[in-house]
Amino acid sequence: MRKLASGALAGILALGALTACAEEPGGGNSGTAKADGESGKVAFLMPDLASTRYEQYDAPLFKKRMAKLCPDCGVIYQNANSDASLQQQQANSAMAQGAKVIVIDPVDSAGAATIVQTAQSQGVKVVAYDRPIPDKPADFYVSFDNEAIGESIAQSLVDHLKETKTEGGVLQINGSPTDAAAGLIKKGVHNAVDDSGFKLLAEYDTPGWSPEKAQQWASGQIAQYRGRIAGVVAANDGTGGGAIAAFKAADVKVPPITGNDAELAAIQRIIAGDQYNTISKPIKIVAEAAADVAHELLQGKEPKADTKLFNTPSQLFKPTVVTQKNLKEVIFGSDAVLKAKDVCTAQYAADCGRLGIQ
Repeated sequence: MRKLASGALAGILALGALTACAEEPGGGNSGTAKADGESGKVAFLMPDLASTRYEQYDAPLFKKRMAKLCPDCGVIYQNANSDASLQQQQANSAMAQGAKVIVIDPVDSAGAATIVQTAQSQGVKVVAYDRPIPDKPADFYVSFDNEAIGESIAQSLVDHLKETKTEGGVLQINGSPTDAAAGLIKKGVHNAVDDSGFKLLAEYDTPGWSPEKAQQWASGQIAQYRGRIAGVVAANDGTGGGAIAAFKAADVKVPPITGNDAELAAIQRIIAGDQYNTISKPIKIVAEAAADVAHELLQGKEPKADTKLFNTPSQLFKPTVVTQKNLKEVIFGSDAVLKAKDVCTAQYAADCGRLGIQ
């Protein structure tokens, strides 16, 4: 009997551990499913932990804005850790807990159509956040203009290569093939690169936006096109960082490489000269706009749209390209999220001083 009881207890503990992992894929509060307040519940479902922005900025800023708009409203925050099936479960769980609005940055843009269908059939509103859901219109979409992001980072790189009279071809590292926003960024990159006069040597769709996979692919291209790579258009800071790591590991001079998201590590790389550009799309803008939209939907109101994308009323914000030339002004302005003391650590202090960042 003691053996049976011991086995049963072990099984219960194991089940509990699995449940905890499912609810908290990112550790800490990344999977917390609590929601305080009963005047209205809103789910905020983010896609992955590969991009640090969701835990550091998007979720805290969204929660803060919702607390200001509706102190008695509850926010159910979950991060799917790049698992589309887990995100589906999280959406179902949020609805079971009474969420009336789901704000979702989908892991899989196509698969998220099922989440929209299920939610709307239960009278739950859906706000697509950052990434669109093309196959089933959400109730609203809040993002930066992703096609403009791709075109902006690529055109910035092309202009730089022409100004410096750099010869060679370009590598293109796209985002996840399951992310519709990545598809828009990819389209924008081609808008700038295809007629630039620089040959597109190769391109790659990065599964899950994984920096490691981007690095592995870039390593292969460095071996194949050694001495012929003028620049790399990477769709975000993570994949750009992966490409930079590949060049350094191969002991090859790092060419100009793009990014997107203005993550702290990327800003440091730009300051040091390892990364050429990124995109400043102040997360505060989209996070607060999404909270405003969610609050209006909770009240039964119709949020104001600027345009329509994939047949969804949308609010799209304009991106800003950041290089060393405007980094101080754009990143450390009055509404700065990043602080100079956090960016200009000992390793980067001299370069910060050279750029007048204090």
